[in-house]
Amino acid sequence: MFNKKKKEEEPVINNNEVEQEAENAQSEETQVTDSASTEPVAELSAEEKLQQENAALNDKYLRLFAEFDNYKRRTQKERVELLQTAGKDVVVSLLPVLDDFERALKATENATEVGAIRDGIMLVQTKLKSILSQKGLKEVESIHTDFDTDIHEAITKIPAPSDDLKGKVVDELEKGYTLNDKVIRFAKVVVGS
Repeated sequence: MFNKKKKEEEPVINNNEVEQEAENAQSEETQVTDSASTEPVAELSAEEKLQQENAALNDKYLRLFAEFDNYKRRTQKERVELLQTAGKDVVVSLLPVLDDFERALKATENATEVGAIRDGIMLVQTKLKSILSQKGLKEVESIHTDFDTDIHEAITKIPAPSDDLKGKVVDELEKGYTLNDKVIRFAKVVVGS
């Protein structure tokens, strides 16, 4: 009886089950060999990935370099154009003064009175000064001011006519000018000593 019970408790193994277990074992082996074979593929894909990243970065670098080179060329061209046309507005604004001088020259051909010619020239000079002052030009006041090497150029020294003119500008040979508060021409002066 005891033996009979043991036999009854043992599970009955089917041929189909044995075949299925064998197939499962085989598929597990192929999975292990596949995973072993996928590891080198993963390494190659990582290497390929790095190569692709490198290629993308090189492409990005080349594009950025070309863009910067184009920017440099464009700004250099704009700078040259700016320098060539920088004085255009000043020249255009001076054309009416040039016209006035031409009219004054024609008027001197038949004029007998010097006073009228002088008045005409003074009008042209006033017009020219007003145009230039609108563009930022200012005269440097020099006479009876302290000598300043930042705005004056001493041509010579003479004995001062009075004690209060020592170290000051006595005479001005050529006016100095500033353009937008920057000296563009130093005043040539005589200094009292």
